[in-house]
Amino acid sequence: MKNTITIFMAVAFFSSILTVYSIEFQVGGDKGWVIPTSKDSTDLYDVWASKNRFNINDTLHFAYKKDSVLVVSKEEHAKCKSSHPIFFSNNGDTTFEIDRSGYFYFISGVSGHCERGLKMIVKVLEHENIAQTANQTSTNSSEAVSLKMDSTVCSQIVIIVGLISMLTVFV
Repeated sequence: MKNTITIFMAVAFFSSILTVYSIEFQVGGDKGWVIPTSKDSTDLYDVWASKNRFNINDTLHFAYKKDSVLVVSKEEHAKCKSSHPIFFSNNGDTTFEIDRSGYFYFISGVSGHCERGLKMIVKVLEHENIAQTANQTSTNSSEAVSLKMDSTVCSQIVIIVGLISMLTVFV
């Protein structure tokens, strides 16, 4: 019985350590996915993206009206045109899950919107950089909507499970 409890606690401990944190980002903050105004910079979304740290499993939430979101190649991003996008959505409430590291290129699919600044490049960090940048990620409401796993609670769970595991081994 004691060995079963020890094994269970060890599995729980290591499972909690391997939990992946993810964040849902509201693209463009409170403004959402809209054509930049004349007072905004034409690289508004690239500036927004550069202020955030994106990791695998994070999600990007695009809120918009009468528009669309496309993930395209680097070349198509530069041309603001895509005949075969990697991803397409036009429902006004799009969530895109980041499934790999590297660059993602987003554009509006509505004619003329990309040329007017409705485009964005997102750089996603490698796995080994996730732990190191987790504390650098801003959770300001204009940048991130929600933290899907509270790191403080997870840390407390890891400590408690670890202590219980050690007690069962030594008692």
